[in-house]
Amino acid sequence: MRRLEISRRAVLRGVGAAVALPWMEAMTAAGGPGPEGPRRMAFFYVPNGVHMPAWKPEKEGRDFELPSILEPLAPLKDDLLVLSNLAQDNARSHGDGAGDHARSLSCFLTGVHPRKTDGANIEVGVSVDQVAAKHVGSATRFPSLELGLERGAQSGGCDSGYSCAYSSNISWRTPTTPSAKEINPRLVFDRLFGGLGGGTADDRRRRGLYERSILDFVHEDAQALRGRIGQSDRRKLDEYLTAVREIEARVAKASEAADSAESSDVAVPRPAGVPKDYAEHVRLMFDLLVLAFQTDTTRIATFMFANEGSGRPYPFLGVPEGHHYLSHHGKDPDKLDKLRRINRFHIEEFARMLKRLKETKEGERSILDNSMIVYGSGISDGDRHNHDDLPVLLVGKGGGTIDTGRHVAYSPQPLNNLYLSMLDRMGVPRERLGDSTGRLEKLS
Repeated sequence: MRRLEISRRAVLRGVGAAVALPWMEAMTAAGGPGPEGPRRMAFFYVPNGVHMPAWKPEKEGRDFELPSILEPLAPLKDDLLVLSNLAQDNARSHGDGAGDHARSLSCFLTGVHPRKTDGANIEVGVSVDQVAAKHVGSATRFPSLELGLERGAQSGGCDSGYSCAYSSNISWRTPTTPSAKEINPRLVFDRLFGGLGGGTADDRRRRGLYERSILDFVHEDAQALRGRIGQSDRRKLDEYLTAVREIEARVAKASEAADSAESSDVAVPRPAGVPKDYAEHVRLMFDLLVLAFQTDTTRIATFMFANEGSGRPYPFLGVPEGHHYLSHHGKDPDKLDKLRRINRFHIEEFARMLKRLKETKEGERSILDNSMIVYGSGISDGDRHNHDDLPVLLVGKGGGTIDTGRHVAYSPQPLNNLYLSMLDRMGVPRERLGDSTGRLEKLS
């Protein structure tokens, strides 16, 4: 019997719905990415810096201990690099006065000093994710995916004469055009699973009216495929569809909660699909990102935990004060403890997502093995607003090209040197990016 061959772009189709498939052995036979899987890049940003004494390991090399903020990454220690002494010099003032928050975010992936303006004439640089997307994005449905948890204005002033666009966007398609992030899990889910099969607004409304799962519409296609693939692929397909249905149910629950909040006496209605619970919001968006990578819907992504300078409180952590307020700690022990709790919470959720990527296999490797995932901030100590010795993690083995499990302390150099090295591993030719001075050594 001839082995079934499936295109990497194959989908399960139904009325107004299309569900992309995860990597399966049958795709290798059809000339897909092969047993090693494709390489991916993602960038995760936290605002307001971190509590560096609880972040930076004391020892270099492999014999290092994870400080308290990074402890949740212990099961993944062999999959990560802690990189010290990398800087974004163009996030500094350079004569433009105040505005470190706006500069730190807009510069983080560009390495370019933003034009100080709160008008329409914004300008910074093309971010590394979009450089990569321009070269490899044609291989996937979406060249890149921009996600976040806080809406942000795209005009007006937000930080000492800098446009709100600088404080709200990490991804820049051109020097003057940011790639706005999506914060609504329902809209992300619909983009991933609801629009490829030619579905109209009436199709989507009909699905909502009858409260049917998107998987109900592709059930026949799924059953037909299940009967034609091998046992290993059937198990992978069933696990994947179960995950899709579970996330769909959580998105629906979040929408119901948002609808309830809109009908209650609240000052600002929440958009449908955005959970009131911040932790659940984080987890939903992370799980959707995992599905996007798993289905090869995109290979490039960015994620913002909050806008730069965010004053979000974290009452569920026992932190009723705003994050930005606490970042100006003045070495107050109580503020530092609360800041550490916020930093650790972000890492806990990040570690949870990384674990899923590590558990998701595509041939001989995991998605995490094939990925290069940067986590960091454009500010080191929020009290000093310094942009040197930034908190930076690189997670994943880049398809076997990165030697992980180490703390690497460099002589001070631009963060963009790391990005050039990552672009090399994505097969993207680039001699310079922002203020880069060369490739970052000691990665392999």
